[in-house]
Amino acid sequence: MAAQLSPRVKELIDKARIVSFEGWQEQFGESAIATLQAADDERVYLDDATLGSMPAGVIARSLRDHASTIVDTARAQVLAQFPGITEPGGGLYPPMRAEACWRDFWHFLRCITYGIAAQRTDYTSAVGLTYMEQLYQELQVPLDAMVFGLQSLKTASKQQLTQLDLTISDAQIEPHFDHLITALSEFQSN
Repeated sequence: MAAQLSPRVKELIDKARIVSFEGWQEQFGESAIATLQAADDERVYLDDATLGSMPAGVIARSLRDHASTIVDTARAQVLAQFPGITEPGGGLYPPMRAEACWRDFWHFLRCITYGIAAQRTDYTSAVGLTYMEQLYQELQVPLDAMVFGLQSLKTASKQQLTQLDLTISDAQIEPHFDHLITALSEFQSN
């Protein structure tokens, strides 16, 4: 896939880093921020040691441990809501476009778990989101399907946590999903 991307798209991919820990230093300290930043740089979920020191680490750990199931559920919901989206003429055709979409869902969930673990909704970078919007415009990503997919990730995550018998409040997870859903929804209006 990378060999077929234009230089502009490659540049936007590099710049579309949507996570920011700016303003978290006072709560977590420089060492913890360095650990969080390293995880984001490596594009991985937070490890157990890091999650153990976070306010809602148990919730984020459960989402991390069931990320594949959550993403699969969201994917199925997108495919049901947008029949034909992966067929010729659909917004996620050819198959590499669909694969990139599902990979984005995985990364969106990863980024959201950073916010959930810390119980902070200020986990995104405005600059990174601007580049992501440009990237999505350049690639003609079907934004309605992506926003629906994020909503589906939220629903699937809540269902997964319920199945695990975790006692959580909506306030512990919904604002973190809603923050990114709102950001992507704004791409549609620009």
